[in-house]
Amino acid sequence: MRIGMQLAYSGGFKETAGLVVELEKVGLDLAVVPEAYSFDAISQLGYLAARTSTIQLATGVVPIYTRTPALLAMTAAGLDYVSDGRFTLGLGTSGPQVVEGFHGVPFDAPLGRTREVVEICRKVWRRERLQYNGRHYHLPLPPDRGTGLGKPLKLINHPVREHIPIFIAALGPKNVQLTAEIADGWQPVFVDPERIDSVWGDALRAGRAKRDPTLGPLDVMGTPPLAIGDDVEDRIAWVKPMLALYLGGMGARDKNFYHNLATRYGFGAEADRIQELYLAGRKEEAAAAVPDDLVRSVSLIGPAGLVAERVAMFAEAGVTTLLVTPLATDTAEAVRFIEQLRTMVA
Repeated sequence: MRIGMQLAYSGGFKETAGLVVELEKVGLDLAVVPEAYSFDAISQLGYLAARTSTIQLATGVVPIYTRTPALLAMTAAGLDYVSDGRFTLGLGTSGPQVVEGFHGVPFDAPLGRTREVVEICRKVWRRERLQYNGRHYHLPLPPDRGTGLGKPLKLINHPVREHIPIFIAALGPKNVQLTAEIADGWQPVFVDPERIDSVWGDALRAGRAKRDPTLGPLDVMGTPPLAIGDDVEDRIAWVKPMLALYLGGMGARDKNFYHNLATRYGFGAEADRIQELYLAGRKEEAAAAVPDDLVRSVSLIGPAGLVAERVAMFAEAGVTTLLVTPLATDTAEAVRFIEQLRTMVA
């Protein structure tokens, strides 16, 4: 089982990069940089590539709508080059609020577009001339939609690897099934190891049944907040504002993927109340309404023995990468948490 860390995107990136350098020394395997309506993830990953030497780096995730498929592939090849083959391309659809509200791009056909983006990226990395006639992307652009002067081109540079790993952030059953079929890894969010099979098991099995064996096993990521110790009970409260943001504010009232997930976990009434408070601007009350049991179910928080039991549960559920968020007061404590987790995983 690998240990990764998802970095914050709202500020303080240089300080976080310094933390990644320290965590690399104690065995952190993967650093993931998200992208929302923040600084872009790509420039920050280039900075991390220069500051580190062994840790794997990934976007977690970039929306498929905000760059052309060829640009996504070019960018991934460039980051793989500057990191000496340490990059993974994390993709996702994001949601209408970000895609349409911030980028002004229609949020349409998420499944079809995801499949075609993956196929085009892999053609670029193999340095094939881009001739692609999909439902959503056409390369070159046909004469009736352009000048007719476009010609099939291939990437000028030779990528470090012709197969750069791709993981996909997915929550809905159809998207999870697609991910299990075509991706190298799957990044869900708010993973409860006791409910992975009941919520996503059928979709994972259906996707794996269609999976190309040459892709190898699917890397399944858990995303728990992390705090280990006899005196970390207060960290439960640290998680609640983030959960309130996602369940209450990441999407419209009738289209919020994270609210839907909490409902499938059995917290439907609580999710409704959190959303009601959050959308009314009562964010502190929304955070307070997040149940302790929900936080515990998706976290690694508590004494070492309890956390070790929870790690074993993640492994039993098929998780192969723990993408943690250390709930630490300083760098030293974050390093200690990762060191302790490393011994449990080992």
